[in-house]
Order: sequence, then structure tokens, then C-alpha cells
Amino acid sequence: MKLSIIRCLCFFSIFFSSFSFAEQQNLNWVGCGISKKSYMNKLAEAYKKSRNININIQGGGATRGIRDVAAGTADLGGSCRFHLPDNELEKSIGYEPVAWDALAVIVNKNNPVNNISFPQIKSLYEGKINNWKQLGGLDAPVKLFVRKGKISGVGYTIRTLIFADKNKDFIASKVFKSSGPLEKGIESDPHAIAITGISSARLRDVKILSLNNIFPDYKTIKQGQYALYRPLFITFNPASPNIALIKDFIKFAHSNTGRSIMKTNGVVPYLEALRLVMKQVQQEQKAQNSSTENLTY
Repeated sequence: MKLSIIRCLCFFSIFFSSFSFAEQQNLNWVGCGISKKSYMNKLAEAYKKSRNININIQGGGATRGIRDVAAGTADLGGSCRFHLPDNELEKSIGYEPVAWDALAVIVNKNNPVNNISFPQIKSLYEGKINNWKQLGGLDAPVKLFVRKGKISGVGYTIRTLIFADKNKDFIASKVFKSSGPLEKGIESDPHAIAITGISSARLRDVKILSLNNIFPDYKTIKQGQYALYRPLFITFNPASPNIALIKDFIKFAHSNTGRSIMKTNGVVPYLEALRLVMKQVQQEQKAQNSSTENLTY
């Protein structure tokens, strides 16, 4: 993991070159809905005004944001996870970290529970907690909502940071294809609970729980006080014929203008919280030490 993070940081050096564009051009972006909502929509708007370059944005999830870029069917993408350690296709492209996103535990806005602990999350996903009374709530069944598959951005991060087991099975009440429908499900079901990106959750009519009595906001995420977070990546293919445009967009994302857009949306720019890198390593090591499987690395 340390080597992977060092590789990510090394990508910064290739993007800071200057050039100009003679006419309007287009780029295609695909990827995770959390990246799309947290910074990409607004960043693309600002980039078009600045460079007269249009970025067509589609969702599809973190895995699509990686594999479409690798296949050359998209110019760049968004991912809330790094490449899978044993997938050569995913390892063939570049991952530029541009922001930090916390994973938020969300419940219906009328749920009286306000806090959850790490051990409770583990027990919840293992099916050991099935009534809200076990979490300090009402006498009602708990409905755990999760994303489909094991390599979605959120699902993979939970398995890595909490269980250190990429193959961990979750005991869920309902499975969703993407984060949007999952979050909407929480809005309508008083007994449901899920984990999603804070950047997306704050745009929904849900309650965000504190984790270990720390609420995920800009300050606690940036300072590393909130324990569950991950980088958001822009993915790119170094062999793309549009690599010059792609480099310029990533440079724009790291610029003062780009970072200001992220902060306005409540997102912590990657370059403004580099100390979180080592905290993330520590979190993964802690999960690894407490895991009974140790299958992640």
C-alpha cells in the first residue's frame, strides 16, 4: 500500500507543463457518482469557461471509471478506489489523487440514533446486529443497504479499511446497483442504514451519523480526526491521444481555482491534506492486524 501511495504522488510531476489550445475540443469522463457529484460537475463547468474545452460526463461507478479509461473508450475517469492488486488491466493506467472523501454512515432523518462505533459497524455488516435497540435506537429491525459486488468504490473501501478482507461477504437486507438509488432508499425507509461518500450524502435528505463520536465535516476530515476516508482519483491513460488535454485538466484540478471549487462543495483537496496519506496507511494496517483473514494484500 505504501508503494502504491508513493506511485500516486509521483504522478503529480508529469502534469505541470504549459501549452495552449487553438479550438474547442471535447473530453469524455466516466466514473463514480460520488466523484461526479462532489467535484467533477462544477470543475468541468469552470474548465470549459477557462479553456473552452467541453467535458462530457457520465456515471457508471468506480470500476467503469478505471476500465473504460484503460480500454480507451473514455479519455479520463473518476474512481474512489485504487486499482485491484491482481488486475493487470487496472494497473495499466494512471491514478491522480485530487481530493479526500469520507465514508459516511447514513440513516433515515427520523432515526433517533446519532452515533455508531467501529465495532458496531463490523457487527452490523456481519449480521450480528439486527435490531436498532442494539445501536441505542427503537425496537425495530435494522435494514442494511449495500452496493452490488465487492469492487465498488464504497464496498471495496469498507472491506479494506474495516475488515482487511477484499472478499468479505456482507449480510445485507437489500443490494443496490449504484450509490444514488441506495441513498434514495435511506431517505424513504425509517429502518435502513448504509455507508456512502460524505460528498454525496450531504446532498441527500438523510441523517449522517458520527463515527466514534466524531462527525464527518470539512475540519475533522482534513485534520484526520474522522477515521474513515479515502482519496478520490482522476484516472487517465498515458497512451491517450488526448493526453495533453488530460494533463491540463488535472493541472486545473490542482490549481487554486480547482481547489476552491472543491472546498465550496465541502470537499478536501488532496494537496491540502497530504498528512492523511500516512493516516490512511495506519488505518489499513490496523484493519490488517485485527483481521482473521488477511486477504487484502
